[in-house]
Amino acid sequence: MQEALPVGNGRLGALSGCDPVDDYLYLTDGAFWTGGRNDILTDDGQLPYGADDFGSFGLLAKLRVKLPGHSGDAVSDYRRQLDLSNGVVSARYRHRGVRYRREIYASHPDDVIVVRLTGDGPHTGTISLSGTHDETTSGEKGQLSFTGKLGNDLRYAAAVTAVSATGRVRVEDDEITFAGCRELLIVVCAGTDYSPDAAKNFRDTANAPLAVARAKVAAAAKVSGDTLLNTHVADYQRLYNRFSIDLGDSSPVQRSLDSWSRLAVRHTDRSKPDPELEATYVQYGRYLTITGSRDWLPMNLQGIWVHNNKPDWYADYHTDINVQMNYWLADPAGLGENSLAFAKYCVSQLPVWTDVTKRLYNNEKNRFRNSTGDIAGWAVAFSTNIHGGSGWVWHPSGNAWLCNSLWRHYEYSQDRDYLELIYPVLKGAAEFWQARLITETVTDPDGTSREVLIDDSSWSPEHGPDRKGNTYGQELVWELFEEFGTAAAVLGRDEKLAAELAAMQARLYLPRVSPKTGWLEEWMTPDNLGETTHRHLSPLIGFYPGDRIAADTSPEPLLDGVRELLVARGMDSYGWACAWRSLCWSRLKDAEKAYQLYLTILRPSMNNGNGTSANWFDMYSQGSYTIFQIDANLGGGAAALEMILYSRPGVIELLPALPGAWADKGSVSGVGARGGFEVDLSWRDGRATTATVRSVGGRTTELRAGDFRKRITLKPGESTTVRIR
Repeated sequence: MQEALPVGNGRLGALSGCDPVDDYLYLTDGAFWTGGRNDILTDDGQLPYGADDFGSFGLLAKLRVKLPGHSGDAVSDYRRQLDLSNGVVSARYRHRGVRYRREIYASHPDDVIVVRLTGDGPHTGTISLSGTHDETTSGEKGQLSFTGKLGNDLRYAAAVTAVSATGRVRVEDDEITFAGCRELLIVVCAGTDYSPDAAKNFRDTANAPLAVARAKVAAAAKVSGDTLLNTHVADYQRLYNRFSIDLGDSSPVQRSLDSWSRLAVRHTDRSKPDPELEATYVQYGRYLTITGSRDWLPMNLQGIWVHNNKPDWYADYHTDINVQMNYWLADPAGLGENSLAFAKYCVSQLPVWTDVTKRLYNNEKNRFRNSTGDIAGWAVAFSTNIHGGSGWVWHPSGNAWLCNSLWRHYEYSQDRDYLELIYPVLKGAAEFWQARLITETVTDPDGTSREVLIDDSSWSPEHGPDRKGNTYGQELVWELFEEFGTAAAVLGRDEKLAAELAAMQARLYLPRVSPKTGWLEEWMTPDNLGETTHRHLSPLIGFYPGDRIAADTSPEPLLDGVRELLVARGMDSYGWACAWRSLCWSRLKDAEKAYQLYLTILRPSMNNGNGTSANWFDMYSQGSYTIFQIDANLGGGAAALEMILYSRPGVIELLPALPGAWADKGSVSGVGARGGFEVDLSWRDGRATTATVRSVGGRTTELRAGDFRKRITLKPGESTTVRIR
């Protein structure tokens, strides 16, 4: 997990170490999940959270490629790389002076993973394929394959074949042997009968996973290695080339280092910026987004990459930051279409989420139940799976945060069809909150009393005691009602409901700055009820990713409360927590704090510590070991872009928090901006010089850069270039 390089096509994933003599590929399908609907409550009214009930994402198969003798002193000049520009992992080396090369990639058009061995000498060795649940692999018609069924009746299979125009390739029992092959093409595919359709219980009974896998490898193996590669690269680059980033020049010495050493040197001496390294980290996050999220399921805690069947937290979808952060980078980095997997997931789960909420949420043992006795819409727990199931404890504000993330893609794209898609999800969440909010009397600082609406008893993730009126819930519900009102108006629907929710929004209690701590309150009290340096920034959700609090529109005392809470939380934590902190500091226009937190994400993970591993996966420290969590890789990239461009509907601000390390010169192209725009931007000596703004659906916005202001009006498809004075 810390050294293998990832490939993926959004459905299939693989990790490869590129060992010349004995290489393993750890193969996954995003739908390879145990568990189920998980709708039998525990004794305390919550939902089970175990591998047998909630379930777990897991490893589907291992592919092994052995080349005897390609080891030790016989191998020299070894180099392994992940080429972000074409989405290909490769290794090259000399064996007894003869050059060899292998390429590994996951093709989205052909829906297979390819391993291609080439070189100046012949390849001789074996290929084997094994499952992870005691399956039997057999050979037939030039392929190895196996099939199986999990305890939840999910059927699955994997198949592999190999072909060569030279040498000999044979299936012998449970192995493929090859000899004398100057070029060898290995093609593998795996899959399940999962269907994102609740009405079919998330199964496609007409799908025969073994037949599908065998057909796909057979079809791909009939195509030449060059054609397979070219097809993959063209598809990958259609997404990758939409965006570019240049943060300045690194030194020749920095460029000469391998990636792991380069991270270590950057961390050891923070006085010497390495702008090309820091830009590449953004592109690595984009690579993970392209390879981990296409037209299948969204990325979970580990994207689509695991190395066993016991990942921590079951590699689930955590609804209190992680699955949301997985998509913070997509739209700003020109990959909005890759976020559709997340939206389609929520839509597919909605019928079960709604049913389970109606039947189980108001259980008398659930400490988070609606004390009004009313129930409507849908809710989830802190964890969700792909079968409509939730796990752990109920998370009433989770529905609003999922909607907030869904809504962001609409703000970037202004895509009415997309809004139609997510509208039932927004509406169900809004109806849940219409039934949940309760009335409370509060006393204002001037001594007057008034009635407000507050969240019922809930937990500020994952922090402190259960309380009513937590800032986390209040801010998310405010955002949800705002989003629903806009959606209803755009689509011309539910005018009465929208008006009712707008009236409720106006009565929501909104957090204050505590006179005791000077922080924005986390709970509906001036007291600090939790851990000062806690990893979560739940009370700041209305500042980022929300918009209710903004640096240019909110009162200074409120912004001071945000700032002081950030100071109290500190400048060190897990990678995803540093990303969130960095994003908040950018919105406060404190460039150096935002940048220092970005560098903290990039620090090398040593001695089971937090940080970036040799393969650039973000590692989450568990004391005696570390685990991979993909959210920091994606949140970190978003943090870098937030320093360069801030946007909300009606405003695009250039270089709001540009750090000194990137100030000399730089450029970005294809950056998404909320309101329906894309921006190309160049700067020199810390000041924006030119900006091209393109409409992808937006009409008007104000372009800002320091004291510069310009109102821009465009039709969809139009663009304008502005020289900044």
